[in-house]
Amino acid sequence: MEERFIAGLTPQEKHVIADKGTERPFSGKYNDHYEAGVYSCRACGEDLYRSESKFSSGCGWPSFDDEIEGAVKRYRDTSGGMIRVEICCSNCDGHLGHVFEGEGFTEKNTRHCVNSVSLKFRELK
Repeated sequence: MEERFIAGLTPQEKHVIADKGTERPFSGKYNDHYEAGVYSCRACGEDLYRSESKFSSGCGWPSFDDEIEGAVKRYRDTSGGMIRVEICCSNCDGHLGHVFEGEGFTEKNTRHCVNSVSLKFRELK
């Protein structure tokens, strides 16, 4: 991740976005947030998710069943002794969280589990 994207981040945001950390479950400001709008990358401002794709999964982090086309990249993640799929902003490569499939929460059968500190919200009027 380029330094220009890291420069304006708080220590917690840097830990999650640049260092691939995780915020505590149920602690993020967007976990139970359901306003109409767009969620963008905290580091670079790229639009990532529309509010219509957000749903309550009970996992403790914001959950989305679809991203804006081309906004999210996927990487194989074998950290922590698990095999998962990491998701990052396609513009700045900032860490967002992980994506899980086959859980049955929505018809799309996909859950993007995203750290609130990786996101900014813009209300649509």
